[in-house]
Amino acid sequence: MTTHDVPGALMVSGLRVRRSFGVGGLSKGATIIAALVLMMEGVIATQAPVTLLLTLPPTVFVVALAAARRHGMSALAYYWARFAWRRARRYDATSYRRLLLPHPYALDLPGVGASSTLIKAHDPTTGKPVGVVHDRATGRMTVSTLLAPGGSLMAPTGTVRGRLRAWSSVLEAMSTDEQIKGASITIQITPGAGEALGDDVKARQAPDAPKLAKDLINELVRTTPRATASVAPWMSVTVDPNATAAPPADLAEQVAETLKVVDSLDLAGSGTDVERRATDVDLRRLVRSAYDPAVFNARDGEFSELSWSECGPQAADDDWETYAHDGGVSTSWVLREMPRRSIAYSVLLPLLAPGRFQRRITLTYRALDPYEGEAVMEREISHAHNRAAATAEVKGRAKWSQKADTQRAEQAAAQVAAGSQVVDWTLMVTVTARSLAELPAARQELERAIKATRGIRMRPAYGAQAAIFAAGLPLGYNPLVKD
Repeated sequence: MTTHDVPGALMVSGLRVRRSFGVGGLSKGATIIAALVLMMEGVIATQAPVTLLLTLPPTVFVVALAAARRHGMSALAYYWARFAWRRARRYDATSYRRLLLPHPYALDLPGVGASSTLIKAHDPTTGKPVGVVHDRATGRMTVSTLLAPGGSLMAPTGTVRGRLRAWSSVLEAMSTDEQIKGASITIQITPGAGEALGDDVKARQAPDAPKLAKDLINELVRTTPRATASVAPWMSVTVDPNATAAPPADLAEQVAETLKVVDSLDLAGSGTDVERRATDVDLRRLVRSAYDPAVFNARDGEFSELSWSECGPQAADDDWETYAHDGGVSTSWVLREMPRRSIAYSVLLPLLAPGRFQRRITLTYRALDPYEGEAVMEREISHAHNRAAATAEVKGRAKWSQKADTQRAEQAAAQVAAGSQVVDWTLMVTVTARSLAELPAARQELERAIKATRGIRMRPAYGAQAAIFAAGLPLGYNPLVKD
């Protein structure tokens, strides 16, 4: 089913980027800072006018960089990030080597996963073990759930609409629970999983089968590993167990509180089947196989004895556009802009199609509580009207894009007033090649998949490759959750 075949009832709208109001393309904060700096320079110039020759050119240069755009962000932010990355590289802060040191946390995971630790807990509701990732720095805990998504492309329109409403209910439950800080859904696609299927078929072949049947089966066994992939979807929920009137007294009670909060989320009817809570072995497999894809299909026994630190890389280098680690080289891209038109519910299908290289697609959410969401929408309407009014004063009329943006903001506010939820979210994609020589082909495959979505714009995660790589793993790191 293509986007042209999707009924209007299954088109999704209301996606909008937050935009503050400033002068000349500046944000509100940048406008205030620029005005204060210029005011201070004017006050100093009343006593020593010659100082303007020294202070005014750099100020104008910085303001111009802040107003200009590069890769969907301000040029000032882009070049500052590049400067910070170069400085970190000079001090070898972008390289990681796992060393055996006497420090108690010397073998921890690199980067944003350094403060995490894995806890093997017992889920009393199912009687099975469950893995809980504990962030020692913030006290937050993350529980992952293994999923088995059912296809919706062949489902009736009413069924798909019901699944969308069920997912809306899940987001509503997140927005009204103060302990749930964020969530993410990741789908990892690893090519070549058909080899296991081929071995199974070969073992079950009847020796007295007709030759034509054997030839057909052998041909399928030969071609299947190149045409199939292993799909591993999971949902990670980040919880602050201490955000309650009666905080837990110790770590065991914090784990119990976290499991209780996660169990309150009901995914029934959302178009996916819950297999089970991810165990500590599952988490070790997902993390270790991300750094070394060759071990993805290894037996559980090979992961059960690994410590949490051993699941990370032996060595890693965080470059400007790539992330080199044990089993290959990865490049991660982040969302730049969604289409301004209505999009089909199946818009991400090209990104989910199997390819030659391992790929992880992660949707990260932070559901705003109803009061915060309403305040955000009111500010967005005010900013949209102010931008249109400022342009009309200068050019005589507002831009059509500004008028359309104002209409979208008002439409979103009307939906929120009717009970819809405001959600901060972003999309991240990581593709992993086995070697540096295969990286251009992996990048090209990713670019083609993004173009096939017909409207979604993404860009490389400049200077943040290691962080975005980790954000797609069940490490407890969610870039939308702030301290």
